[in-house]
Amino acid sequence: MSRKYEGLVVIDTKGKDTPVDELVSQIGQLIEAQGAKLDEVQNHGRKQFAYNARQIEGGHYVTYIFDAAPEAINKIKASLDLDGDVYMHQYRRQG
Repeated sequence: MSRKYEGLVVIDTKGKDTPVDELVSQIGQLIEAQGAKLDEVQNHGRKQFAYNARQIEGGHYVTYIFDAAPEAINKIKASLDLDGDVYMHQYRRQG
């Protein structure tokens, strides 16, 4: 059974030469590789953090809206935990 989810991903672009659009696309492909179907990608741009965590001043915020089976969320989380470009990610079920 597939459900609609919203995932917020904060990308760490500090010291990276790769364009942000390419990183956003790579993360979208990673999400789809775990069995999800992307509906929409909302690029919110770079925002400063309220405080410097882990020597990082800000990150690039992207929202991914997708359909996936509940067990796919754990696979997506595990994959993004290993991705060095992802600073933080969280998910919530819609509807």
